[in-house]
Amino acid sequence: MAVRDIIEIDEELCDGCGDCVSSCAEGAIQMIDGKAKLVSDVYCDGLGACLGFCPQGALTVIKRDSEEFDQAAVDVHLSKIATSEAPAPQTPLPTMHPAPTSGCPGSRATAFAAPDEADEVAGPQPSRLGHWPIQLHLVPPTGPFFQGADVLLAADCAAFAVGGFHEKFLKGRSLAIACPKLDSQQEIYLEKLVAMIDQAKIESLTVVIMEVPCCGGLMQLAQAAAERAQRSIPIRAVVVGVRGDVLVDRQVAGDVPPMAAGCSH
Repeated sequence: MAVRDIIEIDEELCDGCGDCVSSCAEGAIQMIDGKAKLVSDVYCDGLGACLGFCPQGALTVIKRDSEEFDQAAVDVHLSKIATSEAPAPQTPLPTMHPAPTSGCPGSRATAFAAPDEADEVAGPQPSRLGHWPIQLHLVPPTGPFFQGADVLLAADCAAFAVGGFHEKFLKGRSLAIACPKLDSQQEIYLEKLVAMIDQAKIESLTVVIMEVPCCGGLMQLAQAAAERAQRSIPIRAVVVGVRGDVLVDRQVAGDVPPMAAGCSH
């Protein structure tokens, strides 16, 4: 036993939506009697990837005395979940959402069918990028392109997954991109987002992340920045699938301006 970061769930706030269950790559959270429960300390790595997916704010990361995270136990646990949720033999397995086995679901290799040529848009599409740099480690948070701007904070992979990303999300917004799984020194990200809100006085923040659990850390950063900042701004959370479809599009703070024309809701 040791004091470490671990998830705590406020059952009074939990409305039983189950969003946190699918966002936990280790299967540490399960629905029991209509409420989200941490089924074992050893399954929780304490990274908090699930936090950005709870619409009620029922999840927090706390420090407490608990058993150490055990990846071997997680692998066994996920295998049991996969066995219990496996479809009948005559039912073909879905291509996009195979049952979890081990490791991060966002790292699974998956092949897609080629898009129908009839869906392709003729002619070159204009870039809606209005500034450089765009990587969150590199952008000046009080740069002129952030002053009073509507800001898009996007996961690195989002622009590659979403066809027409520029028209759907980037048009009319200043951009910062980041990867909550691979980028280091994320405390700097938090400080920059707070500076954008308080010093650059951005008008709104739209956060676009992928459906994979590890991507939820970017939404967690945005929410932490909003809590630390002196100003209050509208924040919109958008979750896109690995095929580019919009799975979640909801307001998480304030009154959010509508998306650019052409955005799916």
